[in-house]
Amino acid sequence: MVTTREVPIDIADRAAALLALCRSRKFMLATAESCTGGLVAGALTEVAGSSDVVDRGFVTYSNEAKHEMLGVPMDLIERYGAVSEPVARAMAEGALARSRAAVTVAITGVAGPGGGSAAKPVGLVHFAAARTGFAPLHVERRFGDLGRGPIRLAAVAQALELLRQAAERD
Repeated sequence: MVTTREVPIDIADRAAALLALCRSRKFMLATAESCTGGLVAGALTEVAGSSDVVDRGFVTYSNEAKHEMLGVPMDLIERYGAVSEPVARAMAEGALARSRAAVTVAITGVAGPGGGSAAKPVGLVHFAAARTGFAPLHVERRFGDLGRGPIRLAAVAQALELLRQAAERD
């Protein structure tokens, strides 16, 4: 795997392209991450000059953090589970409301090796992107039980793609 200091080259290239897009549109962005534990924010901030685009990153690994930091209602987490479309959407919207960003992404999933179930297997990840003035986007990915590291890297790539789609909306 070819890398920059800490980020695989393909992810670093996606991050740089996303930053350029946001910069051209004068957008700040923020991340709300659970199973990726800050890797999306890390990929973005690996790019020199990212501070004019990246506002902040929320690492909300626990349900309490999702509630306290992003305002995700606990009844939503209890009803659907932390790894769900409604929670991912609420995380993205919470990051938008609690930052100076115009576009946000949220990631919540099961990276493994344990923690999966028949309904929510290892490799299931929900993504949402919110942008001021638009309905949030959502993507569900089932990467399979590839191993913790590969699932998390695949989730970073998907999150950057979803952020790009949200930023390009007109």
